[in-house]
Amino acid sequence: MTMDAAAQGTPVGAPAEAEASVGLPVALPAGLPAGLPAGLPAEAPVGDTVGRALYRPVRRSNALEDTVARIAQTIRLGVVAPGEALPAERMLAELYEVSRDTVREAIRELADTGFLVRRRGRSGGTFVADPLPVPPRPSPADLSELDDVLAMRQVLEAGAARAAASRELTAAEREELWARFEAMTGADLDDYRRLDSLLHLTIAHAAGIPSLVPLIAENRARITAWLDAFPLLTRTIEHSQEQHAHIVQAILTGRPDEAAAAMREHADASAALIRGFVS
Repeated sequence: MTMDAAAQGTPVGAPAEAEASVGLPVALPAGLPAGLPAGLPAEAPVGDTVGRALYRPVRRSNALEDTVARIAQTIRLGVVAPGEALPAERMLAELYEVSRDTVREAIRELADTGFLVRRRGRSGGTFVADPLPVPPRPSPADLSELDDVLAMRQVLEAGAARAAASRELTAAEREELWARFEAMTGADLDDYRRLDSLLHLTIAHAAGIPSLVPLIAENRARITAWLDAFPLLTRTIEHSQEQHAHIVQAILTGRPDEAAAAMREHADASAALIRGFVS
């Protein structure tokens, strides 16, 4: 099956109104296990592969700052969705290998800035604010910084796609990758960028190189800050979904060169939009 043919087939989850959601015609790749889930829950719990990769120990020398940054990263990338609860303080302390006092201080900082909400009672806990605060529009990006971050994305994500397509993925890895992609089909525009980040982080995890996931997460967090500076454009999102289909199907059918080429093309399209809006 060619990459052009990969995006043809029966519509999956096509929306009633294109302005409200994103639909994509896509055929099920050969070799996928039967009974794939229709999608994953909106939240990504600690047990999720992406969650496990991002909830990792912080540096002891800057424990508070790193804990604040790490929690903020999980929010910005959508690993914990607006309205969903963070893991318990005790669990975060264990995962980050810091004291519970450090976790409490980090949560307090993010609550004070409107990113988190603390609720008391039986169903209480710490929740991601819904809606999240609207970030200020960034100043025009420095061209050298823009070139650096976008070039790094090309290297990291094209390499991740190639590595994932070169591996013999487990049934669970294949199901999660397809489910992440399928969750974006028909997604509300408001949730698209969060689901987009989760798909790309799942591809990074599928590469089988554990240290690659936090590198891509950090790179995507910087790119997301620029993407948030301009509105979602329905037609470019539809094209992006076609590119996602090419990438995912190339990975699942074991075609490393095509997976890497499709990811480079996808990254180039995003880079063109970012340069147009923020440089």
